[in-house]
Amino acid sequence: MFNTQTETLDWGGRTLTLETGRIARQADGAVLATYGDTVVLATVVSEKQPKPGLDFFPLTVNYQEKYFAAGRIPGGYFKREGRPTEKETLTSRLIDRPIRPLFVKGYKNDTQVIITVLQHDLENDPDVVGMVAASAALTLSGVPFMGPIGGARVGYINGEFVLNPQTDELPESNLDLVVAGTSDAVLMVESEAQELSEETMLKAVMFGHQGFQPVIEAIIRLAEKAASEPRDFAPADTSEIEAKAREIAEADLRAAYKISEKTERRDAVDAAKEKVKAHYFPDGEQIEGGPTSTQVGGVLKDLEASIVRWSILDDKVRIDGRGLADVRPIVAEAGVFPRTHGSALFTRGETQAIVVATLGTGEDEQFVDSLDGTYKEHFLLHYNFPPYSVGETGRMGGAGRREIGHGKLAWRAVRPMLPTKEEFPYTIRVVSEITESNGSSSMATVCGTSLSLMDAGVPLKAPIAGIAMGLILEGEKFAVLSDILGDEDHLGDMDFKVAGTANGVTSLQMDIKIAGITEEIMQVALDQAKGGRMHILGEMAKALDTAREDVGEFAPRIETIKIATDRIRDVIGTGGKVIREIVEKTGAKINVEDDGTVTVASNDASSIEAALDWIKMVATDPEVGEIYKGKVVKTVDFGAFVNFYGPKDGLVHISQLAPQRVNQTTDIVKEGDEVFVKLMGFDDRGKVRLSMKVVDQETGEEIKEEEPAE
Repeated sequence: MFNTQTETLDWGGRTLTLETGRIARQADGAVLATYGDTVVLATVVSEKQPKPGLDFFPLTVNYQEKYFAAGRIPGGYFKREGRPTEKETLTSRLIDRPIRPLFVKGYKNDTQVIITVLQHDLENDPDVVGMVAASAALTLSGVPFMGPIGGARVGYINGEFVLNPQTDELPESNLDLVVAGTSDAVLMVESEAQELSEETMLKAVMFGHQGFQPVIEAIIRLAEKAASEPRDFAPADTSEIEAKAREIAEADLRAAYKISEKTERRDAVDAAKEKVKAHYFPDGEQIEGGPTSTQVGGVLKDLEASIVRWSILDDKVRIDGRGLADVRPIVAEAGVFPRTHGSALFTRGETQAIVVATLGTGEDEQFVDSLDGTYKEHFLLHYNFPPYSVGETGRMGGAGRREIGHGKLAWRAVRPMLPTKEEFPYTIRVVSEITESNGSSSMATVCGTSLSLMDAGVPLKAPIAGIAMGLILEGEKFAVLSDILGDEDHLGDMDFKVAGTANGVTSLQMDIKIAGITEEIMQVALDQAKGGRMHILGEMAKALDTAREDVGEFAPRIETIKIATDRIRDVIGTGGKVIREIVEKTGAKINVEDDGTVTVASNDASSIEAALDWIKMVATDPEVGEIYKGKVVKTVDFGAFVNFYGPKDGLVHISQLAPQRVNQTTDIVKEGDEVFVKLMGFDDRGKVRLSMKVVDQETGEEIKEEEPAE
C-alpha cells in the first residue's frame, strides 16, 4: 500500500530520518522528519496554473505546533489551537526566507508549504527540523525549486561552536544562531549573541553552513529515489517589451534616480513608468495579443533595478548621492515625552521611530503558553508600522508577520544588554511607532529602544545600535551598501541587519534574494557594518550615553526582599487574607514568588517602606536586644501587652514600664498607646519579655546606664 522511502544520518550526535511515501500522499511533496524524538511533517502543494494578473509569487509558509506533540492540552476556554502564536509566526518567516529566493523567476503558481509539529521531545527545537523537512518536500514535489537547502542551529559554549545545541544547553550558550543555505552559499541568518566579535559571528555562520551539508546530501539521495517529475515551466519572453521600455523610459528613470528626496523621486519614477503603460495600454485596457499589465510591470521593475544597480557598481554613487559606506544624517533625542517612563525620537534620514519604554511590576509579566510549557516573560518589545509612515493608506488591525518579525529582531538585539531581574526587578515593555520609513526601520527601533530604556533608568550594560547593510551583486562584481534606503532594499540582493554595542554583536539577521552569498561578501559586510554601528553609537551618545541614575517620577518604585520559603504562607495568609490587608492598608503592589522573592511596588516611597516593614515582621522573628515600636493592646494588673512585631504580642511587666516604681499599669499606659519597647528575651515557657523603661519613649533610643565614677 505504501511506497515508503527513507534516508537516515547521524547529525550533531543525534539521528535524523527523512521519510516520504507513507503520509500525506495527495500533496505534491510530503516529508516526515524525525530528529531525536521530535517529529515534523512538511507538505507542499502548488497549483497547476497561475492565477491571471498576479505580479508576485504567491508563496505561503505556515508552521504550526500541535499541543498534543508535547502531551499538553491548550490553555484558554476553547481548548484548541487558535491564532498563530508568536513562535509559529516567527518560525514561518524563518522557513519562508531561505526558500523563497530559490523558486525559478517568473513562477506565479499559488504555492503553500505547511509544516506541522507532531511530536516534541522538549530537547530538539522543531524549527530547524521543520526547515529541513520543508526543503526536502519542495525538492520532491517537482515544482521549479532550485534547492535543496539545509539549515542548522549553532551555539557557542565555553569558546566552542556546538551544532544543534539542545534546549537545555542554550541558556549556557553565548550564541543562538540559525543559518540556512545551499551547498555552496548562505541564504539566511538569524541570531542573538552576547557581544561576540564580527570574526566569531562569521565563523559561526560558516560552521553552521558546513554542519548542514550532510543534510543536503541526504535530501538529494531521497530525491533520487522518490522525486516527482519536474514541472514544465518556462518564463515568458519579454525581450521586445524590455527594448521598447528602455527606448521610452530609460532616460527619465536615470534622471529620476538622481533625485535624493524619496517622495519627489517616487513621483518622477511613476511618471516615467506611465509613459510605457500609455504606449501599451492607450485606453487603459490591454490590447488584444499585446502584453499583459503584469508583464509590463515586471519589465519596468527589472529596468529600474538595472539602472540603480549598475550606477552603484560602476560609479560608486547611490540613489541619494552617498558613498557606499556613508550613513544618513542622524538626530537622536531622549526624554521627548516627560510623563512617560522613558522615551526617544530617533531619526535617520527619512526613517523615524518614536520609542517609548514603560516599567511595570511582576503583575505585568506576560504568560506564554508554548510546547515547552508556560513561562513568564518580563521584557516585551512591540513594533508598529502604520501606513502613514510611507505616505499611504492601509488596513489598521493587529500585528502582522512583518511587525512581529521586526519587533523580535529588535528584542533579540537589546535583550543581551538588559540587567538581570535581581538587579532591576521591573517588567519592561517597549513600543516602537514607526512614523517615517525609508529603509531600516527595525534598526531605528533598536537605536530608539536603547535610548528610551536609558531614559527610563534601566541600567543597560551598554548602549545598542543597529544598521542595515545591502548588496548589489552582478557576476564577480559586488558592492556592499551601509544604511540602505527602501529602494536599495527593494532593488538590491541582500538585507543584512547587524546590531550590537561598541564591544560586539548582539544580533544578526540576513536575507538574500539571490542564490546565496560567499564568505568574502559576508566579511566585507560585517566589517563595514561595524564602522557604521560605531558612528551611530556616537550620534546617539549626543542625546544620552548612559542610563539615568534613577527611574522617572512617574514610574513605580520597586523594592525586593527575600524571605524563607516556609514563611511564604505567613505573608499570604489563609485565603490571601494577610497580603490583601497589607495591600489595602499600604497601597503598595506586592508579588510573592515561589522561591521567597517578594517585590513591593508603589509610586509612594512611604507606602513601599510600610509594606516592607509589615512583610518583614510577618515573615521573620524578632531579635533579642532590638528596639521596636508597638501598640498597647491590653492592660492588666501586672503589666501591659504590646503588639510590637507584626502579629506578635509581648508582655511589658509592671516593673519594666518605667524607671520608677509603678503602682498601677494605667498610670503609665492605656490601650491604643504607641510605645517603644526592647525585646529582652523569652521566659522558660517561650513567652516574650519586653521592657519600656530602658528605652527613651520620646526618641526610641536605648537609655544607657551611666558608668560609675572611679
